[in-house]
Parts: sequence; C-alpha cells; structure tokens
Amino acid sequence: MSAAAPVEALAPIETRPDQDAFSISDLCAEFAVTPRALRFYEDEGLITPERRGTVRIYSHRDRARLAWILRGKRVGFSLAEIREMIDLYDIGDGRRVQRQVTLERCQDRIALLENQKRDIDAHITELQHFVELLQSSDTI
Repeated sequence: MSAAAPVEALAPIETRPDQDAFSISDLCAEFAVTPRALRFYEDEGLITPERRGTVRIYSHRDRARLAWILRGKRVGFSLAEIREMIDLYDIGDGRRVQRQVTLERCQDRIALLENQKRDIDAHITELQHFVELLQSSDTI
C-alpha cells in the first residue's frame, strides 16, 4: 500500500454508459486488480457477477461496488466494514443512511490515524534523541 492514494483514486467513479457489462479482464485492467482478487470478492458476496457458462459478466453495480471495496481497503477499512457500507446502498433511502454511516466511519478512521501519527511522531523523536546520545557518547 502506498503512503498516499492518488487523488483520482478517491474521486467518484466515472459512469461508463458506453458499456452495458464488463468482463473480468475489463475490471482487472481498469482497477489494477487480479482475477483472483475479483473471484475473492465474489466468494465473499461483495460483488455478484452474472454467469454465462464459466464466463463472469460484471454489471455497472458490480463495478461501482468494486470501486467502493478498493477505496475502502486503501483507507484501512475491513471487508466487514466495507460490506456494511456498500450494502446500505440497497435500502432505498436515496443513499442517506449510506452517506451518514460512511461519513461517521471515515471520521472515526481519521481520528484513529491522527492518534497513530502522534504516537509515531513521538517514537521518532525518542529514537532521534537516542541516536544523538549514542553518536555523542564514546561508550554506551
């Protein structure tokens, strides 16, 4: 995982009216994931492609859910948290609850990460002081 996701990764997913459905290779190329990852998300019930024989056909809904999954993973949400947030889309309230729950989860995650950052900064400072002590001392 990179230190910072590119801005494009956090932007809303573009609709694709030019396509009615997507193949596994379409989604793998667009989202830089492996077929194995897509099959895993399917096994977990996060996406539900149509099957035509052994071929998986992904809908716009699957594509949008995949974008949510990957965005959620990038910012540290568990698959259970991601599932809860994306499943709220289907309750039929114009996404009001989904937005509210996601907003609360994001704010909680920000607070957690800020606390972790303070802890890391404190550890770095302590280590820097220790290194200075070691470098200025002839004996340990």
